Amino acid sequence: MIIRSALFIGSSATVKQCPPPGRPEFAFIGRSNVGKSSLINLLTGNSKLAKTSGNPGKTRTINHFLINDEWYLVDLPGYGYAKVSAGMREKWVKASEDYILKRENLACLFVLLDSRHEPQRSDLAFMEFLGINQVPFARVFTKTDKISGNLLERTKRIHDVEMLKVWETLPSTFISSSVAGTGKDEILSFIEETLKKYSQY
Repeated sequence: MIIRSALFIGSSATVKQCPPPGRPEFAFIGRSNVGKSSLINLLTGNSKLAKTSGNPGKTRTINHFLINDEWYLVDLPGYGYAKVSAGMREKWVKASEDYILKRENLACLFVLLDSRHEPQRSDLAFMEFLGINQVPFARVFTKTDKISGNLLERTKRIHDVEMLKVWETLPSTFISSSVAGTGKDEILSFIEETLKKYSQY
């Protein structure tokens, strides 16, 4: 897939404020500071599309980007640590949860995982929540340029073992680095194939 255009449509504090669900959507979510905005910018080829920050909690709303006038890329608030009040974090979680459960045109949710860390309880619990609610999702290991190939394989293997304690099969999984450009083609190809399946329904 070649991304010819990526247009910011708007930010929504709640799922009710989101654009009409007339196009398939691919959303991105992960723990705060996992590299979500950098990955979105890599995929779209626009380094300024999604705001990046060294401070966790930059994304605070549901952000829609119209890609190729065909589908939406959705940037969701991260979960986990952020230097904001508990009440504010709760609002973000509620907005993301409502979107995930109620957005009927959500074709796939990409769950981003920091490749430098072993499985986090919050990540495992979140993916289990997706499974229980039959939400289609894929894993993306980020920041892979910051570790060796052997360590990456070890971390991924540990993640797989933990998931297979609960899951019968593993979701589609991608390796990415916004610095090295790794994973861009694979993720966009996956989106393209999913769009073909989505159009059949």
